[in-house]
Amino acid sequence: MTFEHNKTNDILKLFEQLSQIPRCSGNEKAIRNWVINLAKENHFDAKTDNTGNVLIKVPASSGYENSPIVVLQGHLDMVCEKTPDSNHDFSKDPIKFIYDGEWLTADKTTLGADNGIGVAIAMALALDKELSHPPLELLFTVEEETGLVGASALEPAFIDGKILINLDGGGEGNFIIGCAGGLNSYISVPVEWAEVPSPYYQLMKIKAGGMKGGHSGIDINAQRANAIKVLARTLYFITQQVDIQLTHISGGTAHNAIPRDSEAVVFVPENQIEMFKTKVLEAEKTLKAEYQNTEPDLFIKVEATEKTSDQAITLEDTYTVIDFLQVLPHGVAAMSTEIEGLVESSTNLAKITLKNGQLKVLTSQRSSVESRLEALTYQIEAAARLVGAKAHSDTRYPAWQPNMASPLLAKSRQIYKELFDKEPVVKALHAGLESGIIGQKIPGMDMISIGPTNENLHSPDERLHIGTVGRIWDFMVALLKVR
Repeated sequence: MTFEHNKTNDILKLFEQLSQIPRCSGNEKAIRNWVINLAKENHFDAKTDNTGNVLIKVPASSGYENSPIVVLQGHLDMVCEKTPDSNHDFSKDPIKFIYDGEWLTADKTTLGADNGIGVAIAMALALDKELSHPPLELLFTVEEETGLVGASALEPAFIDGKILINLDGGGEGNFIIGCAGGLNSYISVPVEWAEVPSPYYQLMKIKAGGMKGGHSGIDINAQRANAIKVLARTLYFITQQVDIQLTHISGGTAHNAIPRDSEAVVFVPENQIEMFKTKVLEAEKTLKAEYQNTEPDLFIKVEATEKTSDQAITLEDTYTVIDFLQVLPHGVAAMSTEIEGLVESSTNLAKITLKNGQLKVLTSQRSSVESRLEALTYQIEAAARLVGAKAHSDTRYPAWQPNMASPLLAKSRQIYKELFDKEPVVKALHAGLESGIIGQKIPGMDMISIGPTNENLHSPDERLHIGTVGRIWDFMVALLKVR
């Protein structure tokens, strides 16, 4: 396709090339080799560290040799989510682009513009021989989506620049100057198994789906349903009239994605099958009404399934599991009292599985206030202890405190106003950004985060607004040109 902005084509071609390469978190070797080879083809120095982070050094344009180094930073990995009916194999299949008017999306999968488009813009800036710019360092990290792993392992001496532009920001026209910190909690709930009287029970599967999901930081205040919570509510509805026993339960995929789908398999007394189905319909009706404006496609379905075993969780522990999932928090815990509209603290009930005789639960807490983050985490660990579960919390990342006196911010605001005749929005995000970690490791780093408009992150509905790619390009060209 051809686009109005003369540079959008080049950037999207680079994005499409890198999108041919599988790059789920932890599988960045091929994409790392791609950026290194592209750098070497253009005679740039490139190196990696022990974690797999990449640094590409781009010499200054003529006349800019003595200008301060600017670091352009993004991450190589992507969240790999797909719809239940997709046959996409993220280990080998390329992302299939779909152009829909002003938007670019993918075929039933995440698009990976988070943060592939940032990597493509950085490479396009480096490859354009006509641009005027200071010395550049392109820093591409790994495993950002699984806990900011690459940034956390970064050695300060790996980079030389003290000015950093993160290209994983919150949409064109937004200058991000702060972010929340976070912490993940891992819970193991022991459950007892017993034999179910086979002739008198039917095995039934319950599926909760059709929900939007999304980024657990950016979308946590959008009043979207959590599929795990929907399933737990449904199971609770059922147990008011029917004694069921769990044999399987699962939901969610990643700590930073709001669960879209979940399912459970339960033994149901044969003489209560109709009541069981009635309670599911009641649950669906109630939950669809609650989420009618934000989750119009929410569904809860039941179907009979074949038995492979007569073993199930005891009735008592089935109730314990359902109660525990009901008690665990999800959603906004507090709004900021300093920045209007900013979520201060939240929890994402992210993933559940029944594995090795235990219910495994993953939750992810975020907050821009350290004491609130600790309090949320304690609440979750305390709930776990009350049901005899083991809990531990790690994968911590720090908050990035806004610096309104930043010289980079002042220069960026001025240039944006001159280019587009309007003020940018300066704000903090309720999401973890690598800038928080890098700024903590390298005191004095002057930072800002920007990026094209990319919606519905961490879900198969992810889409990139094509027109904003050119606007980010124009802004970056003008910013880098200033001596």
